[in-house]
Amino acid sequence: MTNPQATPLPPWFSYIVDVPDHPKPGIVFKDITPLIANGPAFRQVTDAFVAVLAPMAPTHLVGVESRGFIFGAALANALGLGLTLVRKPGKLPRKTHRMSYALEYGTDSVEIHADAMTTGDRAVVIDDVLATGGTAAAVASLVTGLGAELVGMTFLMELGFLEGRKKLPAGVPVSSLVIL
Repeated sequence: MTNPQATPLPPWFSYIVDVPDHPKPGIVFKDITPLIANGPAFRQVTDAFVAVLAPMAPTHLVGVESRGFIFGAALANALGLGLTLVRKPGKLPRKTHRMSYALEYGTDSVEIHADAMTTGDRAVVIDDVLATGGTAAAVASLVTGLGAELVGMTFLMELGFLEGRKKLPAGVPVSSLVIL
């Protein structure tokens, strides 16, 4: 969906619960656990993602810690693909590549296995929320740094008012099932 004002929210969206002031005051956390706990709603989301991803013809899905793993695993299974994990530092057991990115106050980092992809691979990044774009941009750099072609980035929901899309690589298709 590209214009939430013109398009009603899908039925599955009612399972996402707003949690005010989590993890700190002023933040409204979008809790997806009720959505993934409801089989029919989770199936609707998975089917919607498959419709977006299949035309991209990826060879690899890249799930971002941790909620991107949930959607990524379901989608990898549905599409017959493997799932590459991007994690916080120190969580992957073999040689990794790391990318750091700026936060409002400080920095954070993500890692991918150094041998996860190579030239000729077609990757799509999957995560639950596109907010400020810092994590997603770092993941995009990791994927392309391994030589893979980044053919798309897709999210369950996008907080459009934060303009995270502006930080993502130009020319890479970005899709969100819901834009808030």
